[in-house]
Amino acid sequence: MGHRKVREKENPSWLNPAPAETSWARFLVDWIQLLPRSTSWQELQLIKDRLSFGLLCFISGDTLDLIVWLKKMVETDEAMNNSVYSNGLIHNSNGLLEEKLDEHRRLMGKADGDPLRIVGIGAGAWGSVFTAMLQDSYGHLRDKVLIRIWRRPGRSVDRVTAEHLFEVINSREEVLRRLIRRCAYLKYVEARLGDRTLLADEILKDGFCLNMIDTPLCPLKVVTNLQEAVWDADIVINGLPSTETREVFEEISRYWKERITVPVIISLAKGVEAELEPVPRVITPTQMINRATGVPVENILYLGGPNIASEIYNREYANARICGAEKWRKPLAKFLRQPHFIVWDNGDLVTHEVMGGLKNVYAIGAGMVAALTNESATSKSVYFAHCTSEMIFITHLIAEEPERLAGPLLADTYVTLLKGRNAWYGQELAKGKLTLDLGDSIKGKGMIQGVSAVKAFYELLSESCLSVLHPEENKPVAPVELCPILKMLYKILIKREFPPQAILQALRDETMNDPRDRIAIAQTHVFYRPSLLGQQP
Repeated sequence: MGHRKVREKENPSWLNPAPAETSWARFLVDWIQLLPRSTSWQELQLIKDRLSFGLLCFISGDTLDLIVWLKKMVETDEAMNNSVYSNGLIHNSNGLLEEKLDEHRRLMGKADGDPLRIVGIGAGAWGSVFTAMLQDSYGHLRDKVLIRIWRRPGRSVDRVTAEHLFEVINSREEVLRRLIRRCAYLKYVEARLGDRTLLADEILKDGFCLNMIDTPLCPLKVVTNLQEAVWDADIVINGLPSTETREVFEEISRYWKERITVPVIISLAKGVEAELEPVPRVITPTQMINRATGVPVENILYLGGPNIASEIYNREYANARICGAEKWRKPLAKFLRQPHFIVWDNGDLVTHEVMGGLKNVYAIGAGMVAALTNESATSKSVYFAHCTSEMIFITHLIAEEPERLAGPLLADTYVTLLKGRNAWYGQELAKGKLTLDLGDSIKGKGMIQGVSAVKAFYELLSESCLSVLHPEENKPVAPVELCPILKMLYKILIKREFPPQAILQALRDETMNDPRDRIAIAQTHVFYRPSLLGQQP
């Protein structure tokens, strides 16, 4: 009965906090009053167990402990506002971040009082983390920079995910405190009890990416209207899958018709499409953006590297390359660099972008092999030998100096095989936990870009005009005929002629050439086809 008295009493006279604690006390009182009268005792017990010590004091009527807790919360809040970011990262007290920001503002011609406007387009794991890292670094300089992220509105969070999110919140004290301070905790309690449906854009404001629930980010400024997000943006970060990039940027181009200044675009997308007419060529996300918007190629860059989004946000050491025109890539590399996230720069835009898509192809097969062989180290090494030889073969077709790509490509492939979503997808297919009928956009993971990349590379390398000499048959064949792993992945994922188990059949084919022979063919023949990247020979 005690909990009913507290709930029904509008202004508890026994609680008279000092002015500094008034907002906290009001939140606690309002929170209790908002509980539905139909709430069962079992539900109240669950809520009570999950709440922080201060709210427990309030429910039990322990006024003294409550006031002590409130004072500690206010002191903690003030200390955090003075010295840390919203996710606990320490501000750079020596002003180096502000100097970097000022330098970039000058480069972009920003006047005093006009903030540098940065917007992330797409809220997948990597896009959200990248935007959150910028918010962590520069977000406190509100007069000089405005950082926002756009995602589509209306995506609901299912009950299972809401329950898991509630567990994540209560396992992270700093997140729990932050939500209580922002008066945002109650909605997660209601969602846990099934009394409310959360939306993806709603939880993103509190720092939760739907594709990466286990890694809370800092709170983000979320915009659901695309025109509002991009119309005056100075820097646009493309965090969309390659399969959605063209459509969204065609819409963006309509909002940029009246623009005077040209934005800078950084694409994070790792995926490709094949264009077969008038000549076979690869189409990358940066090229899609250029075609859709008319933004000059020198203002469009690609950033990628061997990394896992959640680990980067948790400050695991990582590196990446930003590729594009020298005018922007060098200052942006400096602007984006952090002690735990080293950004190098490179002028070879399209080739690095294509390689980022290529490794996703073979990551799916690696996941299948791992699942089908019970994580056999021997089987995985056999697969790795064949898939890397095929990737080396393909890079000799695409790149004039493929040796320069060997390190970055293998590093990106390695991390994707270890923990990437494409390898995970291959494992789940082989285990029967996922089916191809579910499509390549998976709840909690986002877009599996390796599927569309399999289709693109297979179609591209099947063109007879790209024929190479077969080493044994001594006759011209399409390049794909020398890539048996790629062929089998196409038959499994696109044509659906074989189950995932067929990937082992391809590995164990007695007629398959030694992987070394494939590399030797690539190194001893003139395979380079500049037209594949839209370049003139």
